[in-house]
Amino acid sequence: MRIGFFDSGIGGISVLNEAIKHFPNEDFLYYADTRNVPYGTKTKEEVNKHVQTAVEDILKQEVKALVIACNTATSISINELRSTYDIPIIGMEPAEKPAIKLSSSMDKRVLVCATDLTLKELKYRKLITRIDKDSIVDPLPLPELVEFCEELNFNWDELSPYFSSKLEEFDLNQYGTVVLGCTHFPYYKPILKKLLPPHIHLIDGNKGTIERLSNLLKEKDLLSQNGINGISFQCSNQDKNYIIKMKNALKVLKMH
Repeated sequence: MRIGFFDSGIGGISVLNEAIKHFPNEDFLYYADTRNVPYGTKTKEEVNKHVQTAVEDILKQEVKALVIACNTATSISINELRSTYDIPIIGMEPAEKPAIKLSSSMDKRVLVCATDLTLKELKYRKLITRIDKDSIVDPLPLPELVEFCEELNFNWDELSPYFSSKLEEFDLNQYGTVVLGCTHFPYYKPILKKLLPPHIHLIDGNKGTIERLSNLLKEKDLLSQNGINGISFQCSNQDKNYIIKMKNALKVLKMH
Protein backbone atom coordinates (compact mmCIF):
# COMPACT_ATOMS: atom_id res chain seq x y z
CA MET A 1 0.00 0.00 0.00
CA ARG A 2 1.27 3.45 -0.93
CA ILE A 3 1.22 6.84 0.75
CA GLY A 4 -0.83 9.31 -1.27
CA PHE A 5 0.07 12.97 -1.82
CA PHE A 6 -2.35 15.49 -3.23
CA ASP A 7 -2.06 19.07 -4.48
CA SER A 8 -3.60 21.19 -7.21
CA GLY A 9 -0.30 21.14 -9.09
CA ILE A 10 3.43 20.60 -8.55
CA GLY A 11 3.67 22.46 -5.23
CA GLY A 12 3.09 19.37 -3.11
CA ILE A 13 6.09 17.69 -4.70
CA SER A 14 8.15 19.77 -2.25
CA VAL A 15 6.41 17.81 0.54
CA LEU A 16 6.79 14.52 -1.34
CA ASN A 17 10.51 15.24 -1.65
CA GLU A 18 10.74 15.46 2.15
CA ALA A 19 8.87 12.15 2.47
CA ILE A 20 11.17 10.39 0.00
CA LYS A 21 14.13 11.26 2.22
CA HIS A 22 12.29 10.27 5.41
CA PHE A 23 10.75 6.96 4.22
CA PRO A 24 13.25 4.89 2.16
CA ASN A 25 11.02 1.79 2.44
CA GLU A 26 7.75 3.37 1.28
CA ASP A 27 6.14 3.81 -2.13
CA PHE A 28 4.16 6.88 -3.12
CA LEU A 29 1.29 8.08 -5.28
CA TYR A 30 1.32 11.77 -6.22
CA TYR A 31 -1.90 13.20 -7.65
CA ALA A 32 -2.21 16.72 -9.07
CA ASP A 33 -5.61 18.29 -9.77
CA THR A 34 -4.38 19.80 -13.04
CA ARG A 35 -7.94 20.28 -14.25
CA ASN A 36 -8.43 22.99 -11.64
CA VAL A 37 -4.98 24.43 -10.79
CA PRO A 38 -4.42 26.99 -9.23
CA TYR A 39 -6.60 26.84 -6.09
CA GLY A 40 -5.40 30.05 -4.44
CA THR A 41 -7.44 32.33 -6.74
CA LYS A 42 -10.70 30.37 -6.47
CA THR A 43 -13.56 30.65 -3.97
CA LYS A 44 -13.59 28.52 -0.84
CA GLU A 45 -16.61 26.59 -2.16
CA GLU A 46 -14.94 25.86 -5.50
CA VAL A 47 -11.77 24.61 -3.84
CA ASN A 48 -13.65 22.35 -1.45
CA LYS A 49 -15.62 20.81 -4.31
CA HIS A 50 -12.44 20.15 -6.33
CA VAL A 51 -10.63 18.67 -3.32
CA GLN A 52 -13.48 16.30 -2.47
CA THR A 53 -13.68 15.05 -6.07
CA ALA A 54 -9.91 14.53 -6.35
CA VAL A 55 -9.61 12.71 -3.02
CA GLU A 56 -12.47 10.43 -4.01
CA ASP A 57 -10.47 9.46 -7.13
CA ILE A 58 -7.25 8.94 -5.15
CA LEU A 59 -8.83 6.70 -2.53
CA LYS A 60 -10.15 4.30 -5.17
CA GLN A 61 -6.51 3.17 -5.38
CA GLU A 62 -4.32 1.34 -2.87
CA VAL A 63 -3.51 4.23 -0.51
CA LYS A 64 -2.97 3.65 3.23
CA ALA A 65 -2.59 7.33 4.18
CA LEU A 66 -3.08 10.65 2.40
CA VAL A 67 -1.17 13.90 2.71
CA ILE A 68 -3.04 17.01 1.59
CA ALA A 69 0.15 18.69 0.39
CA CYS A 70 -1.49 22.05 -0.18
CA ASN A 71 -1.90 24.80 2.40
CA THR A 72 -5.04 26.19 0.78
CA ALA A 73 -6.76 22.79 0.51
CA THR A 74 -5.75 21.94 4.09
CA SER A 75 -7.24 25.12 5.52
CA ILE A 76 -10.52 24.65 3.66
CA SER A 77 -11.16 20.90 3.44
CA ILE A 78 -9.15 18.90 5.98
CA ASN A 79 -11.87 18.63 8.65
CA GLU A 80 -14.49 17.41 6.19
CA LEU A 81 -12.07 14.88 4.69
CA ARG A 82 -11.20 13.44 8.10
CA SER A 83 -14.86 13.07 9.02
CA THR A 84 -15.59 11.32 5.70
CA TYR A 85 -12.72 8.80 5.43
CA ASP A 86 -11.20 6.43 7.96
CA ILE A 87 -7.58 6.38 6.74
CA PRO A 88 -5.01 8.80 8.20
CA ILE A 89 -5.32 12.16 6.41
CA ILE A 90 -2.55 14.66 7.16
CA GLY A 91 -2.73 18.34 6.30
CA MET A 92 0.05 20.89 6.09
CA GLU A 93 1.55 21.72 9.48
CA PRO A 94 1.52 25.51 10.00
CA ALA A 95 5.07 26.88 10.13
CA GLU A 96 3.99 30.11 11.83
CA LYS A 97 4.43 28.75 15.36
CA PRO A 98 8.15 27.87 15.07
CA ALA A 99 8.68 31.07 13.06
CA ILE A 100 7.19 33.20 15.84
CA LYS A 101 9.31 31.42 18.45
CA LEU A 102 12.49 31.95 16.45
CA SER A 103 11.77 35.58 15.53
CA SER A 104 10.78 36.43 19.11
CA SER A 105 14.13 35.11 20.34
CA MET A 106 15.79 37.50 17.85
CA ASP A 107 13.46 40.41 18.73
CA LYS A 108 12.32 40.40 15.09
CA ARG A 109 9.08 40.12 13.11
CA VAL A 110 7.64 37.29 10.95
CA LEU A 111 6.64 37.65 7.28
CA VAL A 112 4.15 35.02 6.06
CA CYS A 113 4.09 34.48 2.29
CA ALA A 114 1.06 32.54 1.02
CA THR A 115 -1.84 32.64 -1.43
CA ASP A 116 -4.61 35.20 -1.01
CA LEU A 117 -7.09 32.48 -0.12
CA THR A 118 -4.93 30.96 2.62
CA LEU A 119 -4.33 34.36 4.23
CA LYS A 120 -8.04 35.22 4.15
CA GLU A 121 -9.21 31.82 5.44
CA LEU A 122 -10.80 31.79 8.90
CA LYS A 123 -8.63 28.86 10.02
CA TYR A 124 -5.47 30.86 9.32
CA ARG A 125 -6.78 34.00 11.04
CA LYS A 126 -7.78 31.99 14.12
CA LEU A 127 -4.31 30.41 14.23
CA ILE A 128 -2.57 33.78 14.09
CA THR A 129 -4.89 35.26 16.71
CA ARG A 130 -4.05 32.34 19.01
CA ILE A 131 -0.27 32.23 18.61
CA ASP A 132 0.75 35.78 17.65
CA LYS A 133 0.45 37.29 21.12
CA ASP A 134 2.85 40.16 20.39
CA SER A 135 1.43 40.99 16.90
CA ILE A 136 4.72 40.38 15.08
CA VAL A 137 3.27 38.52 12.05
CA ASP A 138 2.72 40.32 8.74
CA PRO A 139 1.08 38.75 5.64
CA LEU A 140 2.41 38.91 2.09
CA PRO A 141 0.20 37.36 -0.61
CA LEU A 142 2.18 36.01 -3.58
CA PRO A 143 -0.49 34.47 -5.86
CA GLU A 144 1.58 34.89 -9.03
CA LEU A 145 4.30 32.66 -7.62
CA VAL A 146 2.10 29.58 -7.97
CA GLU A 147 1.71 30.31 -11.69
CA PHE A 148 5.46 30.87 -12.12
CA CYS A 149 6.10 27.56 -10.38
CA GLU A 150 3.55 25.71 -12.50
CA GLU A 151 5.46 26.94 -15.56
CA LEU A 152 8.72 25.66 -13.97
CA ASN A 153 9.93 29.24 -14.13
CA PHE A 154 12.91 29.54 -11.79
CA ASN A 155 14.69 32.19 -13.85
CA TRP A 156 16.73 34.58 -11.69
CA ASP A 157 16.47 37.49 -14.17
CA GLU A 158 12.68 37.33 -14.15
CA LEU A 159 12.02 36.27 -10.55
CA SER A 160 14.42 38.53 -8.66
CA PRO A 161 12.64 41.75 -9.83
CA TYR A 162 9.30 40.14 -8.93
CA PHE A 163 10.40 39.34 -5.38
CA SER A 164 12.14 42.69 -4.99
CA SER A 165 8.97 44.57 -5.93
CA LYS A 166 6.88 42.53 -3.48
CA LEU A 167 9.37 42.96 -0.64
CA GLU A 168 10.15 46.64 -1.12
CA GLU A 169 7.39 47.82 1.24
CA PHE A 170 8.98 45.89 4.13
CA ASP A 171 12.03 46.88 6.15
CA LEU A 172 13.65 43.46 6.03
CA ASN A 173 16.03 44.29 8.86
CA GLN A 174 13.00 44.08 11.16
CA TYR A 175 12.29 40.44 10.20
CA GLY A 176 13.87 37.28 11.53
CA THR A 177 11.87 34.68 9.59
CA VAL A 178 9.99 34.37 6.33
CA VAL A 179 7.35 31.63 6.28
CA LEU A 180 6.75 29.91 2.94
CA GLY A 181 3.06 29.24 3.45
CA CYS A 182 2.36 27.50 0.15
CA THR A 183 3.93 24.24 -0.98
CA HIS A 184 4.87 25.85 -4.31
CA PHE A 185 7.09 28.39 -2.57
CA PRO A 186 10.03 26.19 -1.36
CA TYR A 187 11.13 25.91 -5.01
CA TYR A 188 12.21 29.54 -4.67
CA LYS A 189 14.44 29.13 -1.62
CA PRO A 190 17.67 29.53 -3.66
CA ILE A 191 16.45 32.87 -5.09
CA LEU A 192 15.14 34.14 -1.76
CA LYS A 193 18.36 33.25 0.05
CA LYS A 194 20.22 35.52 -2.38
CA LEU A 195 17.74 38.39 -2.01
CA LEU A 196 17.04 38.37 1.73
CA PRO A 197 19.44 39.62 4.43
CA PRO A 198 21.58 36.71 5.73
CA HIS A 199 20.04 36.81 9.22
CA ILE A 200 16.57 35.87 7.90
CA HIS A 201 15.52 32.22 8.24
CA LEU A 202 13.24 30.59 5.63
CA ILE A 203 10.70 28.25 7.22
CA ASP A 204 8.08 25.97 5.65
CA GLY A 205 5.74 23.32 7.01
CA ASN A 206 7.07 20.39 5.00
CA LYS A 207 9.27 18.78 7.64
CA GLY A 208 6.61 19.13 10.36
CA THR A 209 4.02 17.58 8.07
CA ILE A 210 6.21 14.55 7.33
CA GLU A 211 7.07 14.12 11.01
CA ARG A 212 3.34 14.10 11.80
CA LEU A 213 2.79 11.53 9.03
CA SER A 214 5.60 9.36 10.42
CA ASN A 215 4.12 9.43 13.93
CA LEU A 216 0.66 8.49 12.64
CA LEU A 217 1.98 5.58 10.57
CA LYS A 218 3.88 4.28 13.61
CA GLU A 219 0.82 4.60 15.85
CA LYS A 220 -1.33 2.65 13.40
CA ASP A 221 1.39 0.11 12.56
CA LEU A 222 1.28 1.09 8.89
CA LEU A 223 5.00 1.58 8.20
CA SER A 224 6.30 -0.51 5.32
CA GLN A 225 9.59 -2.42 5.26
CA ASN A 226 9.53 -3.54 1.64
CA GLY A 227 8.83 -0.40 -0.42
CA ILE A 228 11.44 0.86 -2.88
CA ASN A 229 10.78 4.65 -2.94
CA GLY A 230 8.71 4.07 -6.06
CA ILE A 231 6.57 7.03 -7.20
CA SER A 232 3.47 6.98 -9.39
CA PHE A 233 2.53 10.40 -10.80
CA GLN A 234 -1.07 11.05 -11.83
CA CYS A 235 -3.13 14.09 -12.75
CA SER A 236 -6.84 14.77 -13.05
CA ASN A 237 -6.81 15.71 -16.74
CA GLN A 238 -4.65 12.73 -17.81
CA ASP A 239 -2.00 15.06 -19.28
CA LYS A 240 1.13 13.05 -20.07
CA ASN A 241 3.17 16.23 -20.54
CA TYR A 242 2.24 17.36 -17.05
CA ILE A 243 3.46 14.06 -15.63
CA ILE A 244 6.83 14.77 -17.27
CA LYS A 245 6.69 18.24 -15.68
CA MET A 246 6.09 16.70 -12.24
CA LYS A 247 9.11 14.44 -12.63
CA ASN A 248 11.23 17.45 -13.69
CA ALA A 249 9.96 19.44 -10.70
CA LEU A 250 11.17 16.69 -8.36
CA LYS A 251 14.59 16.81 -10.03
CA VAL A 252 14.74 20.58 -9.41
CA LEU A 253 14.09 20.06 -5.70
CA LYS A 254 16.69 17.31 -5.42
CA MET A 255 19.27 19.74 -6.83
CA HIS A 256 18.66 22.26 -4.01
